[in-house]
Amino acid sequence: MDQRYTQLANITKLINTKLELRDVLQHVVTAISEEIVQCDSVGIYLPQDDGAFRGYVGKPEVINGMTLDMQVIDTDMDLLAKEVIETQKTIYIPDTSKDNRPDPRAVEGFKIKSLLALPISYENELFGLVFLFDYGIPMNLTEAEIQTVEAYVNMAGVAIQNATNLSRKENLIKEKQLLLDVTRDLSLCSTMQESLDRCFYYVGEVLDNANVGVHLLEIIAKREIKPAKLSKDSDWTEEDWVKSHNDISFEDDDLFKEVIKTKRAIFVPDVFNDPRPNHVACSNFGIKSLFIMPIVTMGEVLGLIAVPNFEGEKIKIYSEAEMQLAQSIVDATASTLSNLLYMEKQETIIEERTSEISVKNQELEQAIADLQRLSREKELILNSAGEGIFGLDLNGNITFCNPASASMLGYASAELIGKSYSYIFHKDKTAKVTKKVISASDSHTDAYFYRKDETGLPVEYVISHIKEGGNVVGYVVTFKDITQRKQMEERIRYHAYYDSLTDLPNRVLLKERLDQAIEYAQKHGEQMAVFFLDLDRFKLINDTLGHSYGDLLLRDVAERLSASVPTCATVSRQGGDEFTIIIPSIENKAEVIEIVNNVNGSFFHSFNLKGHEVYVKSSIGISMFPEDGMTSEELIKNADTAMYKSKELPGNNFHFFESGMDNRSFESIKLENDLYKALEKEELVIYYQPQIDYKTKTITGVEALLRWVHPTEGMVSPDIFIPIAEETGLIVPIGEWVLRNACKQIKEWHEQGYKDISVAVNLSVRQFEQNNLFSVVKSILDDVKLSPQYLHLELTENEIIKNKDVTLKTMEQLKGLGINIAIDDFGTGYSSLGYLKNFPIHTLKIDKSFVQDLMTDSDNAAITDTIIILAQNLKLDVIAEGVETQEEAEFLAERNCYMMQGYYFSRPVSANELVEKFLGNYLNI
Repeated sequence: MDQRYTQLANITKLINTKLELRDVLQHVVTAISEEIVQCDSVGIYLPQDDGAFRGYVGKPEVINGMTLDMQVIDTDMDLLAKEVIETQKTIYIPDTSKDNRPDPRAVEGFKIKSLLALPISYENELFGLVFLFDYGIPMNLTEAEIQTVEAYVNMAGVAIQNATNLSRKENLIKEKQLLLDVTRDLSLCSTMQESLDRCFYYVGEVLDNANVGVHLLEIIAKREIKPAKLSKDSDWTEEDWVKSHNDISFEDDDLFKEVIKTKRAIFVPDVFNDPRPNHVACSNFGIKSLFIMPIVTMGEVLGLIAVPNFEGEKIKIYSEAEMQLAQSIVDATASTLSNLLYMEKQETIIEERTSEISVKNQELEQAIADLQRLSREKELILNSAGEGIFGLDLNGNITFCNPASASMLGYASAELIGKSYSYIFHKDKTAKVTKKVISASDSHTDAYFYRKDETGLPVEYVISHIKEGGNVVGYVVTFKDITQRKQMEERIRYHAYYDSLTDLPNRVLLKERLDQAIEYAQKHGEQMAVFFLDLDRFKLINDTLGHSYGDLLLRDVAERLSASVPTCATVSRQGGDEFTIIIPSIENKAEVIEIVNNVNGSFFHSFNLKGHEVYVKSSIGISMFPEDGMTSEELIKNADTAMYKSKELPGNNFHFFESGMDNRSFESIKLENDLYKALEKEELVIYYQPQIDYKTKTITGVEALLRWVHPTEGMVSPDIFIPIAEETGLIVPIGEWVLRNACKQIKEWHEQGYKDISVAVNLSVRQFEQNNLFSVVKSILDDVKLSPQYLHLELTENEIIKNKDVTLKTMEQLKGLGINIAIDDFGTGYSSLGYLKNFPIHTLKIDKSFVQDLMTDSDNAAITDTIIILAQNLKLDVIAEGVETQEEAEFLAERNCYMMQGYYFSRPVSANELVEKFLGNYLNI
């Protein structure tokens, strides 16, 4: 027995180390084979992507010439394995000759007389199967031996669950790094082909599929879908791919239309069982399945990324995470692609216009040469030209100009004749010019001429010779106003570098400025700081008020941040509710702290969002150059890490980065793993705080409060482990455990003669989101045989308004059962008081923040008085929490609020202590 406990302890220790999963499971196999000596074979089988179970570790490693990983369970033949998978229950067959469920081929091949099959599961999730069998001599297992094997197998389940959780966290880190790599690579791309190649590479890596192509919409001309580029590693060549599309019209492709209209990615696992794809195109290309993603920037669809699987290949079924990550890569590419596409189109237009102007100049040269001989009629042709035209002699003096050029430059035509070309080409009209005034055949697509009022006019122009008899006698200059083009280019450049919501620099511009600041700091031996700021409870504002209010808040935050930092600093929006601030030329950390205090001070006052007053705090992480990193990636990453340290104590907190912070995630994972086992190890306990009728000085009920007694850390604060339970979903089974045991305790007290005692149990958001909450509560009451009137369920205001329709339905079901519902922490949430008359509420609980300092804070006293009157007028019961002094109790009693709880009466205590101190006796207060 001691050896068994030692084995279990060793395996538990191995689970909490960084030992590989295979090594941990091999220890489990060894422990089982040593415990069950009459067992000839132990094998652990894990599920594969196709749903089959394949051998992973076992003893012996080779059976009948086959290694364990060559063995796959056939559930069509092995009905025993099928039953274990479906029921997740252990099955022992002491005599295989009397049972037809095991695979007859295995029974005959290995002469198996007895067989034990067990599921590896944790919290109703199946992770694998374990088989124990003999080679001809029955194992004759006892119930105790089977339970021992089950204990070892449970440890295997915990190990696999931990490995799965760790793998998920590692995948999140890899995905975040991959997106950083994508952003970095795209920022270095100067052509559309380069940006698409990087997009194709990363999408292909994520989806494990090199067949990636892009169809672009003709944005400037017609909005037609055209095949544009193909991945270099595709099974098709780009030339054949484009050629094969010539006879295909995408106007009838409902799949492409839907992706463009909804701006959402769509995966079609079987194109011929879906009416939307173009079946002719799919047949021509041999496409079996298709994943389409939109390329969207500034609300416009630039094109589509298509990732097909061809017939003859193994069809890939992408996970939701893979598709979301692939779409994130495409979104990151969209901004770069938009700018490059436009610039390429502009270059094409400029080349076409330059060619057109050159042709026109050739025609004008002849026309100008004939002007001296031609009639006024042909002069009118020159004057009617919409583009600016003027002539120069060999000394650079203006000989003629058409009305369009004089008008664009702000002159009358006669004013320019005889003046030097410097009046147009140079801002300083009195500047001396050289005799060689102009290079023949000059062409410029981005230059400035100067008007009469000395303001600049952006132009593109061409200079050509005027010849007579083969000799150059002058020059003709043709130009066009490109003001609108320059304005469009400036808008494109702005959206490429600035966040459209807050007008702050975006990630691309932040990286450029941070790289420049690092280079400057290295050159001059200076320090600098990087802040990574995240808003606390921003999601709550989005969920309760709506995303439009969240956008208003982000704009106000951007303005306050910009006003609270030095003028030399850069404030950038990273995305969501995250902001990054660069502080150059820092002398010491004291200067940094002063700036942080200014930033935090900007959050002291409330934000007014269309009449809604909200208070928002922030969490700030700080990294310093050069001690915390030499590159922009390192400084941002380390500031981000420090920010998460600040998140542990929300409310305008900040932390400087320290190397030990990297261990934060490991400590959180370890505490999370311990919490998974807390229920099983009976480390969770329920304390009870009495609820007192101050008028009769008797106890009327208790509130159930959860505590965790950790074997090494001692009493863990609920503020620490409850958020972890909420995040992981453990709050659901833990909450059900609390509800069941609290009801059992009340029932036990009733049977002991302590009648009419009720219990109040808090429900979490995650519990209330479960569709089966009503059936769970009813089942517990039926099992315990407790009357519903003795169970009070407490919810917060924010839980009620989060999903009103579902909440109202569940609350009405619970009230119909006879359960009283109380609003906890009343007055502290973001809600309207209108829900009090629409929802089946029985009790209001005054939050302790209002009860505190009642005797010294007139505001708290007024708020408390108002809540009591409101409850009485609505015929609701009211309970005051956090009563700590007799003066507070008397204040409440004078206002007919007699139901109270708090340290004045008792701290939360164990069930035994509550019986000893309170039950059956009147209180002497």
